[in-house]
Amino acid sequence: MPQSVIQIKDLHVAFGDNYVLRGVDLDLYKGENLVVLGRSGTGKSVLIKMLVGLLKPDSGSVTVLNEDVMALDSIELDKLRLKVGFSFQNSALYDSMTVRENLEFPLVRNVRNLTRSEIDRQVEEALDNVGLKQAINQVPSELSGGQRKRIGIARTLILKPEIMLYDEPTAGLDPITCTEINSLINEVQERNGASSIIITHDLTCAKTVGDRVAMLFDGQFQRMGTFDEVFATDDERVQQFYHYNFTESK
Repeated sequence: MPQSVIQIKDLHVAFGDNYVLRGVDLDLYKGENLVVLGRSGTGKSVLIKMLVGLLKPDSGSVTVLNEDVMALDSIELDKLRLKVGFSFQNSALYDSMTVRENLEFPLVRNVRNLTRSEIDRQVEEALDNVGLKQAINQVPSELSGGQRKRIGIARTLILKPEIMLYDEPTAGLDPITCTEINSLINEVQERNGASSIIITHDLTCAKTVGDRVAMLFDGQFQRMGTFDEVFATDDERVQQFYHYNFTESK
């Protein structure tokens, strides 16, 4: 039996009268890429915010790396978050910093007693892993959307997280850059052995990177399995999703 690194049990979340998650159950296994599919507004991003304690559910449980997330205090949450990398949809880079400084920031903040040479080595290694070592002295405004996305992933990976959370990693990117980001997600899995949840409504991304796919409808996972298994159905909602034009913004 594969080892679970994330366990979600009977998760319920509502904002006023808007019931976003209605009894969600999910396991992420060690070394797995799990894609969560769903149209905009279905609760995908809410789900991953629960995993790092950014939001709290109305009921249910969330266990990450054997830790009950809801029972952790702020210091314990910070320690857990160091093991969980969060790749934001907008890359979340500091515009006033160079690429080097953006990558140094989490290292200097979270890893004590690093020498200058150790910091330089880890920054260069992280950039090399995403194919952007040459951008080290540039600022984010000088980079393309795809390059900023790669730098954001490199900054997340520099702390060597055990789990990666990707929020709409291909949103707003052209098809060629989407292909590059999808390849990078697979490379991260192979090279680092990371377990990942990829939140998306991009079917090409889902098919390319997902070991398993979970489809979220009406606050619950209605379909789960390989990409082909999930879409091998006459369910009208699934078929509509398959033919949906994935240009709607979050």
